[in-house]
Amino acid sequence: MPTIRRLPETLVNRIAAGEVVERPASALKELVENALDAGAQQITIKLSEGGLRSIEVADDGCGMAPAEIALALERHATSKLPGEDIENVATLGFRGEALPSIASVARLTVESRPRDQAEGWRRVVDNGALIEEGPAAMPPGTRIRVEQIFERVPARRKFMRTPRAEWGACLDAVRRLALARPDS
Repeated sequence: MPTIRRLPETLVNRIAAGEVVERPASALKELVENALDAGAQQITIKLSEGGLRSIEVADDGCGMAPAEIALALERHATSKLPGEDIENVATLGFRGEALPSIASVARLTVESRPRDQAEGWRRVVDNGALIEEGPAAMPPGTRIRVEQIFERVPARRKFMRTPRAEWGACLDAVRRLALARPDS
């Protein structure tokens, strides 16, 4: 009879990622929702190979200080849930799983600068491991780059479709958000 055991943290993160990140379009949707919730008036999206090679979302929202970037990359951390009142969520989401989930199955670079700070901060996580952090020269706002999604998760990667099909799914996700938020 198999023994019940705790799973390693890296495996737990990859399982959680499967709940949030099904394909590049779902990662893009999460990143754009975060930009909108940060008060962005302008959001720039860049995709390479339909998001399979890279996704970049840059915004002019409120930005994050270095400690906030670190916290945003932890599981179950969010700025979107006011206190413990789950009934009064006024944002596009509050899961607190998007960034750490994406970072567990890709190389994620977060660069951000609040308007009241002279310089930004950069943090790079590669498949769950912090590999770099330090100052970043950038305008106020946040820029997130996702590279090589599912590259080290072959079971998930084999279910990705062609770059053209993934690009179409990304376009559809952005269109749905634009329709839901005509004010942005």
